[in-house]
Amino acid sequence: MAYISNLLPHCTLNQLKQIHALIITTSLCQNFHIFSTFLRRSTEFGSMVYSDLIFSKMGTPFYSQIMPWNIMVRGYAFNGPLEDCLSVFDELPHRGLKPDNYTYPYVLNSCAQLGLCRKSQNVHCQILKSGFESSFEVSNSLFNMYLKMQASLKVNKGERSGARKVFDDMPVKPVEVWNQMIYQCVCNGNVSSAIDLFVSMPVKDVISWNTMILGYSRVGELSKARDLFERIPEKNVVSWTSMIGAYADARDLDTARKIFEKMPCRNVVSWNSMISSYTKHERFQEALDLFEQMQLEGVVSDEYTFVSVLSACSHLGALEIGKRIHFLIQDWPRLGVIVRTALVDMYAKCGDISRAFTLFIKIKKNDVFCWNVMIKSLAIHGRTEDAIRIFFLMQKDGLKPNDFTFTSVLFACSHGGLVEEGRKIFYSMERDFGVSPKLEHFGCFVDLLSRNGQLEEAQLLVKDMPYKPDIAIWGALLGGCRVRSDLKLAEKVIERATKLDSKESGVHVLSSNIHASVGQWPQALNARLKMEERKVLKKVGSSTIV
Repeated sequence: MAYISNLLPHCTLNQLKQIHALIITTSLCQNFHIFSTFLRRSTEFGSMVYSDLIFSKMGTPFYSQIMPWNIMVRGYAFNGPLEDCLSVFDELPHRGLKPDNYTYPYVLNSCAQLGLCRKSQNVHCQILKSGFESSFEVSNSLFNMYLKMQASLKVNKGERSGARKVFDDMPVKPVEVWNQMIYQCVCNGNVSSAIDLFVSMPVKDVISWNTMILGYSRVGELSKARDLFERIPEKNVVSWTSMIGAYADARDLDTARKIFEKMPCRNVVSWNSMISSYTKHERFQEALDLFEQMQLEGVVSDEYTFVSVLSACSHLGALEIGKRIHFLIQDWPRLGVIVRTALVDMYAKCGDISRAFTLFIKIKKNDVFCWNVMIKSLAIHGRTEDAIRIFFLMQKDGLKPNDFTFTSVLFACSHGGLVEEGRKIFYSMERDFGVSPKLEHFGCFVDLLSRNGQLEEAQLLVKDMPYKPDIAIWGALLGGCRVRSDLKLAEKVIERATKLDSKESGVHVLSSNIHASVGQWPQALNARLKMEERKVLKKVGSSTIV
């Protein structure tokens, strides 16, 4: 018997079945300890099929004990289906059995993963009635369950959350539980409660200090975050990186860089935090310079590094640097789709649309965002028909277009003069894909119609759309008036557009140009004078050679 007990934890599934045969052909099938250990081992191979068969063949003496039922609850909680975990739990009272501190944690976790709010609260009530809330294992599972389901369980203003109620009543609170509670307060923006908990902690670790630094950073209280940082008994790399992020979010990148340079030890996350902060705040050259320093120091880049520096290259039009970064990416097709999309976007924005398209074709399992980038890039580079083809190919690939997809494809239609294709796509949005057109979709379609002389249809569309026209809509209509030399309609459009009190110069410039095109120079000059009166400035165009 002792030999089998020692063998069971280490046996394979085939060996387990051989042991099963031995148990059946000997008196060991009546040994509760052996059979329970055997049943538990059967649940540890990733499937409950064999375990379910064993459990169904157990005799009445075994069914009257809670342990075999707990083993099945645990097995379904780990292997699924989770619904069967709850079914076994619900069967217990019908068998005259009461759940214990071993049962409840697995049931609560299953409820949380399934998002069953009402069931979770019912189980909580059972726990309170049975007195098992005093068990740390059960109370900790309750706490984690409420943390996972906090978004689903609405709490009125001023009320404690379910997690906080459980936390306050927990008989034992390890530092990890304190940290979780503080982090929840921080995520909810309740920094005052977080600091109260932080002060009350009997023992703090570095995670506690880092979480509070994060909390102060999120609400912009940099001085308090810095004070905590200076008082940490032992700073780790997360502490330093949190302060870098805090100053970067406050747009104080110079202080963030000073903290970065003072770090005694930096990891890839620290480098990424500083590089991505430069990219986020449009200091692209500094992002690339820091990346070069990162390479010189021998730090291995990850996908987050590459996304940030490729984005910097895209904005600078730095094609040669982008190519060098591409060369550094080892086995890029296996990286996350976000890196592959960043590469496509970089080549497209740097002018090499052919290379971007080639990379896109090579990428397997593109997501919707990558398809959207390719459609928009092709449209910008004048390959509008290719953009439309990609749009339909995307659907054949089993992906559903989203509102950004339609913005890109309607932009393509507008710039390619593809009126009929644009009309079909626009009216298919809600009908075929359940995507309600937004203002930007109406803007693209109005622009398409106006550019191609379909002013009557464009006017009706503007009149019937469920949004108040913005300056872009009126600008698109005015562009159509210029195509048709329709001064009467242009005056009406200009009158409506100027009521928006926008600082956009395009409408005024178009108005001036329309009058000038038919020789109405006084009216053209008047449109320019109105720009000066309203202090509307036309941005000066510029070119950059990289």
